[in-house]
Amino acid sequence: MSLYGYYRSSTSYRVRIALALKGIEVAQVPVNLLKGEQRSEEYLAINPQGLVPTLMVGDTPTPAALTQSLAIMEYLEERWPAPALLPSTPEARAKVRSLCQFMACEMHPLNNPRVLNYLTDCLEVTQEQRLEWYRHWVAEGLARLEVMLAESAGRFCHGDSPGMADACLMPQLYNARRFECELEDYPRILAIEAACQSLDAFQQAHPERQPDCPAP
Repeated sequence: MSLYGYYRSSTSYRVRIALALKGIEVAQVPVNLLKGEQRSEEYLAINPQGLVPTLMVGDTPTPAALTQSLAIMEYLEERWPAPALLPSTPEARAKVRSLCQFMACEMHPLNNPRVLNYLTDCLEVTQEQRLEWYRHWVAEGLARLEVMLAESAGRFCHGDSPGMADACLMPQLYNARRFECELEDYPRILAIEAACQSLDAFQQAHPERQPDCPAP
């Protein structure tokens, strides 16, 4: 398998965590979003959405191109069920999927670079207003998530085993720290972050350990 992604992409980061938790090795193919490589003719032939990540599965000449991070993680769970990224009961699995979708579909899109760039490039908001937008929606999302996790969290987002929700959480916190968001009001989230950071799988998937991360 080959994973097309960008070292700092939240969606690529999620999939890297899921792969690492399952102990699956893939070849990484960098797609530089800052240079617009996701819009190149070559990449659009693989993924017409023009987004990362793309997981190429199967032998050439006709491998399957799997897109959208949540769908890719579900594929990994079905194809390699152990170790599990989802809990065993249907109700618990639905709760974890709800957490994942909240982070991936409600929180992340509001702070996606495409949205932020539209604010500055087309609506001509200032950089200060752009940062205010980012921090507002991060705070809004994390405050709600902190409450949601009260029902399910143990060491991790659901119980005491890392899984799909944790793979969605860590990229959100990585970006929140990049933009110097205040995080002290979310002790449950910060405790889960610390538990994740202690595991080798999360360390391997970290953006700064990827082959396309620029040298400091």
